[in-house]
Amino acid sequence: MNSIRVFRSCLTNSVVGRMCATKTSYEEAVCKLNVLQSNKATIEQIRRDIRTGQVSSNLPLLKKKCTNLMDMENYLARTGVTMTKLDELSVIHVAGTKGKGSTSAMCESILRHHGFRTGFYSSPHLVAVRERIRLDGRIISEAQFAKHFHQVYDMLDGSKAYEGDMPKYFAFLTVMAFNVFLKEKVDVAIVEVGIGGVVDYTNVLRKVPVVGITALGLDHTSILGTTLPEIAAAKAGVMKPGCQAYTVQQPPDAMAILTNVANSVKCPLSVVPDYKTYTFPNTEHALLPVDVEAYRTNASLAIQLAHAWMRITKPTHTKNGLKKYVHKDQIITNEQTVLESIVKCVTKETMTGLSSCKWPGRYHVVNSDYAQFYLDGAHTKESMEICAQWFQNYSRLHDKVLIFSATGDRDAEILLQPLRNIGFNTVYFVIPTAYKNTSQNNDNFSLVEQEELIARCEKHAEIWQHFTEGCKANVNVAGCVADALISLKKTKILDRSSVLITGSLHLVGAALSLLDPNLGS
Repeated sequence: MNSIRVFRSCLTNSVVGRMCATKTSYEEAVCKLNVLQSNKATIEQIRRDIRTGQVSSNLPLLKKKCTNLMDMENYLARTGVTMTKLDELSVIHVAGTKGKGSTSAMCESILRHHGFRTGFYSSPHLVAVRERIRLDGRIISEAQFAKHFHQVYDMLDGSKAYEGDMPKYFAFLTVMAFNVFLKEKVDVAIVEVGIGGVVDYTNVLRKVPVVGITALGLDHTSILGTTLPEIAAAKAGVMKPGCQAYTVQQPPDAMAILTNVANSVKCPLSVVPDYKTYTFPNTEHALLPVDVEAYRTNASLAIQLAHAWMRITKPTHTKNGLKKYVHKDQIITNEQTVLESIVKCVTKETMTGLSSCKWPGRYHVVNSDYAQFYLDGAHTKESMEICAQWFQNYSRLHDKVLIFSATGDRDAEILLQPLRNIGFNTVYFVIPTAYKNTSQNNDNFSLVEQEELIARCEKHAEIWQHFTEGCKANVNVAGCVADALISLKKTKILDRSSVLITGSLHLVGAALSLLDPNLGS
């Protein structure tokens, strides 16, 4: 560790118990929300509860002891949303390991460009927590967030059966999102699964016309399982009787699980076509904002999800414009109908939706006077391999810098493996926060102890040095992203650098809050 420079300034973090008083309505909402974060002991207990059963080849995770869905029904009811009321919300539910966010974003954009009023719920956020809830493609404003937050919070707080009887962070935001979409009367809500599927809080939904499952890989292994079939079983839990399900090409053992679950719940499952096989309005319109094969795969899935929902919705024209009628009870069972449900021609509206879709933090390039930044929230082995190839293909500057962070239970050794031969001259392992002091009313406040985070960075630095033994790369540990950027800028007086920021969406968000602070506007 002697050759690793360590910046420890972030260890002077603000006291967690700072009061929310005297803050603006939005700041007060964020402060109250941050108090609902799970601490380390709670997270470990959740993992133990969820991993109480084994996954069979035909069934999703057993739900012994895990009360997520029952808890969600209770929380929703306390805010006036019965399950019957929730059934009125028409939803496209998206699960998977890689590409859930971009698939959901493209799907939302397609439907919006077809004239539908959309809601969109995703996680995590990059800069501002209100990014997680969008209406008509726009992040809800601070005023909107505060209004809906306080309404939901007050109802939940006022109906507590005992002290602490409140949903945790993600569960609360899920309750809030469903309330927002119902009150705003959206035509369709695109809902991204948080973790897994079968016992994810979003899976409280009972009637879902269309579901999608993106590419599968090993992630959240302490919760979902350590094998691909176990992961697939958890994700397959979003499939329900009567819905139409779509997925991408999967490894055979994962595909077998998805097929078995689909058959058992009588949910038709289709594999989407290769993107290049579609018929486009013209060749130019086939171009997407991101020239990466994985992104094209996600675009194909988004096309099928959006058009499946429109088929089930059966829009009809009236004197007042477009009227939508959602037939939630339609069940497609015969093989011919499933085959006919694959869209092969891309309409102008669909292509406009795809080409105009912006999904920050994934294959994202930002220019500055001292560097060109390449940001990608890759946090699985497969997504990091794609990220490494993308960076090598598009970075043009000779001096290469890596800023890296891995969070939670992710294996940093596996994530760093695809990056080892790129030839980085300088490497920073950082705590994924923008600044050294983070107050409780900050959108990216975390309860995780700073000492634990800096120790994790030091461990990652040791792994990297072992990988690159004999190389002369400058390896540093920094307490926050700002420290890393300041250090980098000081050393780049003449030459610009190609800087890859990856390993965690939290890291990418922290970096974007500095490089593009208006992202959440």
